[in-house]
Amino acid sequence: MNRTRSGSAGANLPTVRHHNTALVLELLREAGAEGISRLELAERTGLTPQAVSKITARLREEGLAAEAGYRASTGGKPRTVLRLVPGAGRAVGVQLDRDELRLVLVELDGTVVGRRCAPLNLGAGSQTVLAVVHREVAGLIAEELGPEELGPEELGPEELSGLGAEEPGGGGEADGGLGEVRSLLGVGVALPGPLDHGQGVLHRVTGFPEWDGFPLRDALTERLGVPVVVDKDTNAATLGLAVRGVGSSFAYLHLGTGLGAGLAVGGAVHRGARNRAGEFGHQVIQLDGPLCGCGDRGCVEALCLAAVARGDLVEAARVLGVAAGNLVGLLDIDRVLLGGRTIGTAPDVFVTGVAGVLDARTWREGGMRESVPVAVAPGGEWGVAEGAAQLLLAPVFGREDG
Repeated sequence: MNRTRSGSAGANLPTVRHHNTALVLELLREAGAEGISRLELAERTGLTPQAVSKITARLREEGLAAEAGYRASTGGKPRTVLRLVPGAGRAVGVQLDRDELRLVLVELDGTVVGRRCAPLNLGAGSQTVLAVVHREVAGLIAEELGPEELGPEELGPEELSGLGAEEPGGGGEADGGLGEVRSLLGVGVALPGPLDHGQGVLHRVTGFPEWDGFPLRDALTERLGVPVVVDKDTNAATLGLAVRGVGSSFAYLHLGTGLGAGLAVGGAVHRGARNRAGEFGHQVIQLDGPLCGCGDRGCVEALCLAAVARGDLVEAARVLGVAAGNLVGLLDIDRVLLGGRTIGTAPDVFVTGVAGVLDARTWREGGMRESVPVAVAPGGEWGVAEGAAQLLLAPVFGREDG
């Protein structure tokens, strides 16, 4: 795990801006409820005991760390054990799909403490979509955080009635942001690409050309009043999986209303020089094939979704396997993970189908070489939303790929 990033875009935690603090926080997170002693922290980080004492004192003062009891030592008095305080920092993860919205509220240690789902029409116009996101984020926070966690300007249930999406053709915006929500680091938003992760600007989303050039990050930041990070749905899911520790080199293939991929190389999300890595669905595998929504012909997305539409999931899995084989051949990755709503309807069919194609290709190319394992990604239908929350949380622990 790469721990060289010293801060988080928008994370309002002063101590997190220091690399050594991020190292200590990551070890506290890994230790869980059992905690870890200052001596162990010093040994594992290479910091001096004095430096660790200063860092942990600041973390305790800011409520990020607390005592978790004592541990027997080989000599002298028992060692005090420290643990991370999960509720000291939270993030909302939002998945914007073409037809629905999924949200999760996630604490520092990755625990999901709230979920919410609502219908969405991504083609209804930017103001309508922004209003729905605003309403649902505010509703999730109001449901899951008690009054003691809410700032004086926070929206309560009685205020939520004014946050509904406007009727088609309406142009009014919802009044007010989220107010001051203590411990909220911000909102991570994941949606189909392509897009510019660094600037938070959308490109030509397949099937929704009206979003091309829309500054989603800045628009939501202004609307919600909290930091917002935007990324592709597949990249967000890949980040969440990397944080879970599923591996350092893998591909996440997402089949839902569209088809895309996220790539992890060396434990970090690989976005590419122009944030275009992972546009997996638009590789052409059949010359002069059916027209795809991107304007090309014979794209794997078009072929795969057509098979799904006619109910032939075995063929859809075979097509997905062919495209996965191309990816494995190019990058020599360790494993392939599958996710998305369509995968969730018949996980065994897709795992078996994709693995079968990869196994056959491995045999043809190298005899008895080990095949690349294929499995359903943990997290299920909520994996993208949980990964979106990690866009805010992962940098707190020094990850560069958040």
